[in-house]
Amino acid sequence: MLNHNDYNPPLEPYLDIIYEDPAIIVINKPSGILSVPGKEDHLFDSILTRVQKKYPLAAAAHRLDMSTSGLLVVPKTRLAASILGKQFQNRTVEKCYYAWVAGKVEKDTGEIDLPIALDESNKPLQKIDFKNGRRAVTQFECIYKSERRSLMRLHPVTGRSHQLRLHMKEFGHPILGDKWYATPEIRAMAPHLYLHAGELSFDDPTTGKRCCFKVAPPFETPNIKF
Repeated sequence: MLNHNDYNPPLEPYLDIIYEDPAIIVINKPSGILSVPGKEDHLFDSILTRVQKKYPLAAAAHRLDMSTSGLLVVPKTRLAASILGKQFQNRTVEKCYYAWVAGKVEKDTGEIDLPIALDESNKPLQKIDFKNGRRAVTQFECIYKSERRSLMRLHPVTGRSHQLRLHMKEFGHPILGDKWYATPEIRAMAPHLYLHAGELSFDDPTTGKRCCFKVAPPFETPNIKF
């Protein structure tokens, strides 16, 4: 079983706030911090608990893996949490990620449709499981490529745990810096997981107006302007 014994979340900036109104707060989460607190005491620090220091009723509408950076919307009220929760459940929220993957991707666009299930013998890792797995679909576009690596824009149609990391591995191009699904050589190609939630769109829980946010990754992105 994997754990986070070396958990040392970044403190600067404490909260990188992209947008805020009475109902929601949108955070640019850095790599290395949990979206919500873990079960052990030393995993209490998270984006959610930091927000709750000022807004005690704040809740989690969705999550990003600890190693993934990018946009995270946190509802500040119970009503906002309910409204946003239904949007995620109904898949009306749109998310796009950017990732550097190992190797030169031959296919510039496409879709990966592989079912995912928890790897019970190696939690919290996931695995491709055609018998017991839940359907997982990822659309991809290659934006830039060289002999050693490719920059991908990833759209998860479904939202399974570790979906993008596992799908990229099965695609033959693991994400750089991935400590769980990449080889030691590919892990060493980046100082941390090069996966970033760069685009997020949803309906504002108060006004119903479509909100669209975009934030640049903490790594270089040739051919992309943010």
